[in-house]
Amino acid sequence: MSRKLLIPLVAVAALAVLGAAGAYAYFFSSLRTAPPQLALTSPSATASASASSTSGAAGSGTWVVGSGSLAGYRVTEQFVGQSSSHEAVARTGAVSGQLTITQSGSGYQLTSGKITVQLSGLASVDSVAGYNVTNRDRIVQRSLDVQSYPTAVFEAEGVTLPAEAGSGQAVTVSAPGRLTIHGVTKNVTATLQLRVSGDTAQLAGTIATNMTDFGVSPPTIGFTTVQPAVTIEVALNLTRSA
Repeated sequence: MSRKLLIPLVAVAALAVLGAAGAYAYFFSSLRTAPPQLALTSPSATASASASSTSGAAGSGTWVVGSGSLAGYRVTEQFVGQSSSHEAVARTGAVSGQLTITQSGSGYQLTSGKITVQLSGLASVDSVAGYNVTNRDRIVQRSLDVQSYPTAVFEAEGVTLPAEAGSGQAVTVSAPGRLTIHGVTKNVTATLQLRVSGDTAQLAGTIATNMTDFGVSPPTIGFTTVQPAVTIEVALNLTRSA
C-alpha cells in the first residue's frame, strides 16, 4: 500500500475511534436521570383542617396500607470508563401491611408494624439514554430469586412517637426492626417520617443496608459495576381501620 493511501486511512481510523469514544462518553455521562427519594407529599387544605379538628387520640388505631403506596430500592452503578456514578432506582405499588399505634400519655407508641413488598413487581424508574432499563429488572429478579423468595418483609419493633404525631405535623423517628429478603432476616433501623390527618396518614421511610448481608450478590450488568450498598425506600398511604 502506498504511503499516500496509508495516511488518509490512518486519519479516518483515528477519527472513527475518537468519534466512538466521544459517543460513549456522551451516552454514559450526559443523559442519565434518577427520581428523588420517596418522601411525604404536602398535605391538602382539607387534610390539614381535618387533623386540626380531631381529638387528642387522633393517632391511635390500626393503619392499613392503601392504594398509591410505593416501595423500591436505589443502588449505585458505575459505568466502565466513567468517573461519575449513576443511581439505579426501581419501584413497585405491590405493597401491603399495617401499623398499630396506641396512645401513651401525651404521646404515641408504634407498637407493631409489618410491611410486605412483592418483589416481582419492581420496575426501573431511572433512565439512561439509549438503554432499556427494563433489561436490568430481569437481572435483578434473577439475583433476588423472586421465584423462591417473592417478598421482602419489614417488621417494626416498638418505638415512641412524639405527641405531634396526632396533630397533623410530620414527625421523624428511628424505628428498629427486622428485614427479611432472600430468606435471610437481619436487624435493621428504618428512618421514618409520619403525618396523620384525621383517618388517613402518610409514612415515608428508608433503610440503608447491604445486599450481600442477605446472600444476594450485586447483579452483573454489561458495562457496569453495581455497588452492594442499597437503600430501600417506601412511601405509604395509610387508612385507619374501622
